[in-house]
Amino acid sequence: MTKPEILQVGYYPEWDQGPLDAAFTMHRYFEADDKAAFLAQVGPAVRGIATRGELGADKSMLDACPNLEVVSVYGVGYDAVDVAACTARGIHVTNTPDVLTKDVADLGVAMMLAQARGMIGASQWVRDGSWEAQGLYPLQSRVWGKKAGVLGLGRIGFEVAKRLAGFDLDIAYSDVTAKDYAPDWTFIPDPVALARHADFLFVTLAASAETRHIVNKPVLDALGPEGMVINVSRASNIDEDALLDALESKTVGAAALDVFAGEPALNPRFLALDNVMVQPHHASGTFETRKAMGKLVFDNLAAHFAGQPLLTLVN
Repeated sequence: MTKPEILQVGYYPEWDQGPLDAAFTMHRYFEADDKAAFLAQVGPAVRGIATRGELGADKSMLDACPNLEVVSVYGVGYDAVDVAACTARGIHVTNTPDVLTKDVADLGVAMMLAQARGMIGASQWVRDGSWEAQGLYPLQSRVWGKKAGVLGLGRIGFEVAKRLAGFDLDIAYSDVTAKDYAPDWTFIPDPVALARHADFLFVTLAASAETRHIVNKPVLDALGPEGMVINVSRASNIDEDALLDALESKTVGAAALDVFAGEPALNPRFLALDNVMVQPHHASGTFETRKAMGKLVFDNLAAHFAGQPLLTLVN
């Protein structure tokens, strides 16, 4: 029996690659020097695309695969996939929600703690001899008992808020509507008002055209010089130029960021700042979660070609 042909947009670890290679004919787009020529050659035979959240599948890729049936995304975010075009053509799109939710929440809270308490600088203070030569590390900021704002109370935002409750934070959130599963937290629908409430503003909403730059200058001005913004969602949710201006002028106190526009080639202005924690988009980066994500990518493809219901259909 002929194996279904799959366009593989990006690299996967060997524990994912092995099962995919065994079940499908995998065309490694990411290894092609001339990607347009590669697509022109293999595209007509491709029935599925396996991609990653940040790589997606744009309209030109879809156009090159006229017999495409399914796009399986490794990641919870699918904003880089042209879902509207897929839906119009009857192409199913799947992602990998839930399996990464708690790891992403863990990293977001860890970044808040590490940045507020200056833990990276404190480690360097010990390592470079400053503790011995200069004495105690400069005082940092308390976390417990302060106010947190969670912008987007979906799966990840909810898990972030649950963790923050353990630090006795006063928790508020913004979303399209108030959530009946969050009766103990304050609903503040306006992002500016949420930022004005918060010492720590967590950005945890899904990216879309409507949420692009939802964290903008008015939000950052409301957050203020003692506030911190933490982003474990998508870079497009924050106006990076406005954030850099605010961090440089200290009209916002600090930021902890796992995502950036144009990553991994982030704006060098970030690297010149001492009030920013930068992370390499690795909120889901644990062995356990990445293996679960890879299995879900495989399982969705396998289900589709076996004529079974898809596990995590998004359209």
